[in-house]
Amino acid sequence: MRELTVELEDRSYPVIVGAGARHRLLELLPAGGGRAAIVTQETIPWEVDSGIEQRTFFLDDGEDAKNLESVEQLCREFSRWGLTRSDVVVALGGGVVTDVAGFAAAVYHRGVAVIHVPTTLLGQIDAAIGGKTGVNLPEGKNLVGAFWQPSAVLCDTETLTTLPPREYRSGLGEMAKYAFLGVEGLRDMALDDAVTACVSCKAAVVAADERESGTRALLNYGHTLAHAIETTGGYDLLHGEAVGIGLVFAARLAKRLGRIDDARVAKHEKLVCEYDLPSRLPPGSDHDALVAVMGKDKKVANSGLTFVLDGRSGLQVVRDVPEAEVRAALAEVDS
Repeated sequence: MRELTVELEDRSYPVIVGAGARHRLLELLPAGGGRAAIVTQETIPWEVDSGIEQRTFFLDDGEDAKNLESVEQLCREFSRWGLTRSDVVVALGGGVVTDVAGFAAAVYHRGVAVIHVPTTLLGQIDAAIGGKTGVNLPEGKNLVGAFWQPSAVLCDTETLTTLPPREYRSGLGEMAKYAFLGVEGLRDMALDDAVTACVSCKAAVVAADERESGTRALLNYGHTLAHAIETTGGYDLLHGEAVGIGLVFAARLAKRLGRIDDARVAKHEKLVCEYDLPSRLPPGSDHDALVAVMGKDKKVANSGLTFVLDGRSGLQVVRDVPEAEVRAALAEVDS
């Protein structure tokens, strides 16, 4: 079993990776906690035992549950149960669960400790690490949220054995992103090693830029288009699948701007295909709608169309990208 630390001075916390990691929940509970609110979904086939009084609270399934109504529902249920600031919330599930439960923990009583037990590959290598919590609005992904670091993260790779193949592949979309962030050899690693390598990369980035004022934005590589695809809706795509398309789009946009060559674009295409992820927009994609949503991305900050793009010196945030080049790159990845 691997143990890492997200270094944040007095708020540092452990990340445990390996089969059976969820069974270490009791030893990682915050001192003095009397009860544990377990937030999960009815379709999650795994359970946790906190060793203290606990009650389970269920979220609806799917991305649609990632909304303010779910946060209100949880907070009201916490209140009716009598959850206090000295207790703990345990998020057991994928990215939707850790995002919603983490946000509810951040705002209930102005902050209750939370421990994440991610049960998807995407959750273990990305969503549960780093303290970004939040929910969606009709206008965009993750527009309402808070930075609220967990007390611990337990990445139990045993839980990945029950993931449907498509959900597992969705996690590979985030893993592909880490390859372009400089994590080498992921496809040749054993699962526990690959998860650990991705967690180590994200932990280092978060430690250097907790609140995304600089280098942490690089973790959004491939996500500007991916979030636009998810926001405009109507497409049968999971998050990691949309990220796969976003990575190829970002590479083609970088090539159009003279930042990378054809060989580097081909490397993006090859890795996305090796992970069995889509590399082209769904049929009938509305380019106008996608450009409009990308213009509202959180990275924009009144700097025109803004993307994380590859280059000779690695990934960088590039501002004021000409709309004509964005549309041309969209055309290149149109099915």
